[in-house]
Amino acid sequence: MMGVLSVLVQALVLGICGVLGGRRLLHYFQLESYQLPGYLRSVKRNAMRTLVPPVAMAAAGVAALVLGAPVWLRLLLVAAMAGLLLWQSLREKAKKPFVITERVKRLIAIHAGVSVLLELLCFALSPVLAYLLPAFEPVVLALAAAIAHPVEKRIAKQFVDDAKRRLGTMPQLIRIGITGSYGKTSTKFLLRDILSVRYNVLATPSSFNTTMGVTRVIREQLMPGHQVFIAEMGARHVGDIRELVDLVQPQIGLITSVGPQHLDTFGTIERVRDTKYELIEGLPQDGTAIFARDGAICEELFARCPLEKKYMPGMLVEASGMECGPWGTRFTLTDVQTGESIPCQTRLLGEHSIANLLLCCTAAKALGMTIGEIANGVARCQPVEHRLQLIDGGAGVSIIDDAFNANPVGAQAALRVLSGFPGRRIIITPGMVELGGKEAEFNRRFGEQMAASVDVAILVGRKHTQPIEEGLLHAGFPRDHIHVVGSLEESTKVLHAMMKAGDVVLYENDLPDNYSE
Repeated sequence: MMGVLSVLVQALVLGICGVLGGRRLLHYFQLESYQLPGYLRSVKRNAMRTLVPPVAMAAAGVAALVLGAPVWLRLLLVAAMAGLLLWQSLREKAKKPFVITERVKRLIAIHAGVSVLLELLCFALSPVLAYLLPAFEPVVLALAAAIAHPVEKRIAKQFVDDAKRRLGTMPQLIRIGITGSYGKTSTKFLLRDILSVRYNVLATPSSFNTTMGVTRVIREQLMPGHQVFIAEMGARHVGDIRELVDLVQPQIGLITSVGPQHLDTFGTIERVRDTKYELIEGLPQDGTAIFARDGAICEELFARCPLEKKYMPGMLVEASGMECGPWGTRFTLTDVQTGESIPCQTRLLGEHSIANLLLCCTAAKALGMTIGEIANGVARCQPVEHRLQLIDGGAGVSIIDDAFNANPVGAQAALRVLSGFPGRRIIITPGMVELGGKEAEFNRRFGEQMAASVDVAILVGRKHTQPIEEGLLHAGFPRDHIHVVGSLEESTKVLHAMMKAGDVVLYENDLPDNYSE
């Protein structure tokens, strides 16, 4: 009887220790939107953080077992290791903190159950296997997530169906979908500000752009008084946009861009293109499609679109006389149909931001707003946080915060903005991610482009930024003007040691927690 009880206690303690010691793994799983392929890539990419700690925990337990330590001492040793790993993960300063949602609670419960059952199975075979099992914690969590998947799918469907019912009670609501490889969040907020001159508008907050994120906004924030609902639609896999279109049923669709983003999941730019076009395919026959004028894939999709009401900037409104500087951008907005013009000014920086703004002005005109109303809306527009946001750094230093993410097109736009500023130009960047097998190539090209626009480059991440450094040197950039550091905190120290009045500092991208070196 005591032997059975001892095995049960050991299985319970070892299983729970595996769960507690694997908190960082659960955080990575959440950062990857609970997608197993992305989680497994994060585990592989962060091997020192995800594989070594559980192996060390298991090694301590196996060593104590082999050396003949009593049960209580073995369990105490494993529990101490698990507590240390838990404490380390709790004290880490995460850019996107781990959130204990209802889904996470369910996964933790299933994870614990699976861990204990596997421990019991291992004990039936060999105590050594049981004490070795925590070393495979990344796999155990993946198994628990796979078991939880059908349950989560049913729960998600209930929430989505409820959101659809809520939308169904508002037949007069104008529904707008926005997607693109980049620029969709900024465009969403710019469109919200412009349309708010005439309408009561709800836009999905922050980067809420998944089916469950948009569902939550509909269920918790959409009110009968809202006249317009703007849904940002993100995608990492083919079919993601189609799923969001099925939920929102938009009458108006905007495509901000199509480019090399999330190539680690899409694989090819053609699959990115077709996935973004799912928004246009889901519009009704009397719907309105609006495409960025990019001289590339968006214009190709415009030509493919069969809808009668399809537009690009320049067809309903156009901008001329554009002037950019540290104060923002000035231009003249003209109604193409009437010829009426009006001066506009905004705090937005760069041609890329103004291109997004004109996309929104086109949508507003398609909805019947006057050129005067649109100009009033433009005056309301502010830079979105961490997206080419101009900040006074004090002591005569200007900060351009473009840290939300980086992509090949957006990075070029940021460099053009930086090159327009007087004074010494400094860039702090870890480069670009999620570009699949072409990531190193894009970062090398980024370094070459950077050489013509900056005076000092501070590269964050010794391994990941190596292609950027190669590109800089290939373009003839002085080696002593390149500073490679291991963390954002270290970059701040380097910056403060050299910073002086008149400097302008561009923060281009900030890697998520599951990309730390």
